[in-house]
Amino acid sequence: MPARPIARFPVHLGRGATAVAEPEFTGMEWYADYARRHAGDGAEGRLVSWSRFTGPWESWEMHPAGDEVVLCLAGQMTLHQEHADGSRDTVTLRPGEYAINPPGTWHTADIAGNEATALFITAGEGTEHRPR
Repeated sequence: MPARPIARFPVHLGRGATAVAEPEFTGMEWYADYARRHAGDGAEGRLVSWSRFTGPWESWEMHPAGDEVVLCLAGQMTLHQEHADGSRDTVTLRPGEYAINPPGTWHTADIAGNEATALFITAGEGTEHRPR
């Protein structure tokens, strides 16, 4: 298999310790197709993706089926979390640092400076979004 840029071609980690190279990311509609492709993995499936941000996130999101790892690769980002029990946390991530969004935790982020990049390992089944 040829090398692929993670920013354009995410990876799915599935049952049986499988890793599947995904089609090119084309926007938010891509996620619905991804969910259909890997529905059989249920809550055990994980999406590994990379994103570059030039401003604050425009919405909140929540993953009910499992933990999400957020690993800052460059820049600085401040992750805001609203946990299922109502408590809140704010975590600032610098390159090489990570945070975990537990299941049911709503989260969003602000970006310090001009930009930041992060790697995500997400249990995406049942993901929800709400306006910020």
